[in-house]
Amino acid sequence: MKREYPESPLVGVGAVIVDNRDDDHRVLLIRRGQAPLLGEWSLPGGVLECGETLREAVVREAREETGLVVESSEMLGVYERVIRDDQGRVQYHYVLIDFLCRPLSGDLKAGSDAEDVRWFTREELPALNLAYDANDVVRKGLARLPRDE
Repeated sequence: MKREYPESPLVGVGAVIVDNRDDDHRVLLIRRGQAPLLGEWSLPGGVLECGETLREAVVREAREETGLVVESSEMLGVYERVIRDDQGRVQYHYVLIDFLCRPLSGDLKAGSDAEDVRWFTREELPALNLAYDANDVVRKGLARLPRDE
């Protein structure tokens, strides 16, 4: 399966891993170690493998990229990312299906396609300049957590 200049769109999954232990509402993001979005903060995730369910894929990708075992719950959204090269050709085309997840166990560490991994609070998100779709789904995930009064 060719990721760059694909013949058809690829199905990807994203893990919106949220945590509210100690009333510290936060989301886990990775700094991407590969294109597309190299060096940018994004959701842990990746491409669905043949024979794998969407939920299996999101759990696998979260573990590979963050070191955490997660439990997935509701689907938060379906997004499309089309990135064109300088000549206007489709260089990347993903259909992304993002799931709300909560951490169960594991040791936080960047792995696989991630060069860094870190928890962020709501207040820290604007400075990251996340891609529109990532920002949208992260806000949906954080909205599922109870807010402090």
